[in-house]
Amino acid sequence: MDQNEALSRLMEGNGRFVSGTMEQKNFGPRREELKAGQQPFATVVACSDSRIVPEFIFDVGLGDIFTVVSAGNVVDKIGIGSVEYAVGHLHTPLLVVMGHEKCGAVNAAYHGHGESSIVAIVKKLAPSIKKAKKGGAEEEELDRAAIFNVKAVMRKLKKSPVVKKELDEGRLKIVGMKYHLDGKIEIIA
Repeated sequence: MDQNEALSRLMEGNGRFVSGTMEQKNFGPRREELKAGQQPFATVVACSDSRIVPEFIFDVGLGDIFTVVSAGNVVDKIGIGSVEYAVGHLHTPLLVVMGHEKCGAVNAAYHGHGESSIVAIVKKLAPSIKKAKKGGAEEEELDRAAIFNVKAVMRKLKKSPVVKKELDEGRLKIVGMKYHLDGKIEIIA
């Protein structure tokens, strides 16, 4: 499967998710197949928000996507290493960075909240928050911040030597997406 086929498959799956016509999954046989190894067709970096479950949103099954999740879909060395494993060793042809509306991590960073280890997440989101704050309506600024964050994570991932090599050699496509809580995916970058 190439990059465009992988993207089409995700978007078709999202269409089924939105319309409520998701495919029936039989996990038993698929678990047996996956004992031999995994060959996901996409890597998805997403928020750990409980409303954002990439396997459901894209109507895919076991072993189809390699998912890296964290609050605010931010990446640190561990997240980047996970992406590098997926694109460099599993050879996923598509890398998706997906933010979403009404993100609690973005909201916390916007309002300067953060205690304990949450501060690390807020700090990673701070540049996107600063860029989004233009004196407008809060909801619009939060929406812009989530989009700016997706683009910032994409830029960060493109600096990874493994990701850069796969992109440069034409084996990888990176796409930014925004998930709307009504179920729809919007391609933003």
